[in-house]
Amino acid sequence: MKPIINIQDLKKTYITHHREPGILNAIKSLFNRKHQLKHALKGVSFQIQKGELVGLIGPNGAGKSTTIKALSGVLYPTSGLVNVLNYTPWKDRIHYVKEIGVVFGQKEQLWWDLPAIDTFHLNKDLFNIPEKEFTPRLKMMLKLLDLEEVSKNPVRDLSLGERMKCKLVAALLHNPQLVFLDEPSIGLDVIAKDIMRDFIIKVNKKEKTTFIVTTHDMQDIERLCKRVIIINHGTIVYDGSLQAIKKSYLQTKIIHVKFEEPAPPFKFKGCRLRTKDTYELIIEVDTKQQPINKVVQHILSKYTFADMEIQDPPIEEIIQKIYKEKKGE
Repeated sequence: MKPIINIQDLKKTYITHHREPGILNAIKSLFNRKHQLKHALKGVSFQIQKGELVGLIGPNGAGKSTTIKALSGVLYPTSGLVNVLNYTPWKDRIHYVKEIGVVFGQKEQLWWDLPAIDTFHLNKDLFNIPEKEFTPRLKMMLKLLDLEEVSKNPVRDLSLGERMKCKLVAALLHNPQLVFLDEPSIGLDVIAKDIMRDFIIKVNKKEKTTFIVTTHDMQDIERLCKRVIIINHGTIVYDGSLQAIKKSYLQTKIIHVKFEEPAPPFKFKGCRLRTKDTYELIIEVDTKQQPINKVVQHILSKYTFADMEIQDPPIEEIIQKIYKEKKGE
């Protein structure tokens, strides 16, 4: 099957001008500028198939935003091949934008002084959406995202979370083949995050819409994405399934033990005490040194406790470990 996104050896280099502070140095820089090259992307290559839900993650300054801007046609790369939906995004922009949806968490995409519903109707005319498709689709999305009443209020009166959900509706009204989501859950409470994630999953499954998600909220990645692309210092350091990451890097388990009386001291081979509160111990177990079942047996035989829970380390810790390994730390 032909991929809908094909990126080969994508590079982007920025030229920045450097000068020392002060008026004299400012004048000197007019005649003798010092140039500095910043390599934002250093040969990025990947393919994405139709209907995939892919997480593109990395630390600040890693190259995520540059990659998304090249994919969405906002940015001209220095070199490399970018083919998306059979378009070169920055060359065929007029036709290309009709096939994609974009949600930027940090940028306003709604008319500030108008009710959100008016923006939706403006998008209907902008994308030439037939009335028989527009009305039922809008009703469905407003209901699923609990926006039926909210969308009638001016955007300036909406909370950040409500605006984010309205942005998602606006981005999906014309039924795009590909959607870029940048920090889609920013500003949302726990319930609203679940509603939005469920909505994205439903659209992905029902309409085979391809989503690329960039976020610092690893819960978004865990709930939404089976595949992750990790980028750091302008290069891809991992491209594969989230489950494979966990399998390769999960060498520890976390045990939470709660007590009804003050927590006792704890020491056991292969274990490290992460946290000791008055009534709780959080224990990190190195499963290479000590099987988790032996640690549990030790706790059961030595302590009287109210509750015990075994967890995997947070996905954030696993990703951070990959960053450090690739950096050579």
